[in-house]
Amino acid sequence: MKEFTIRAYGRMELALLYSPELTDIAAYRKMKKWIQLCPGLLQRLYDLGYQPNCRSYTPLEVRVIIDALGEP
Repeated sequence: MKEFTIRAYGRMELALLYSPELTDIAAYRKMKKWIQLCPGLLQRLYDLGYQPNCRSYTPLEVRVIIDALGEP
């Protein structure tokens, strides 16, 4: 298995790493729901400057996401 690298990821790209069996939009919706349900995660992302309409995550946002959800 390939080691996960912290870098900028497109939102669909990162979501597909978590749910490769789903279509890109279904994987994104699932990951978005996990982010909303994980206590404090969405607020931490907003504190870093996250914008919901942005199509990618910065390396720092990716770090926060995997710290909360685990590596894909």
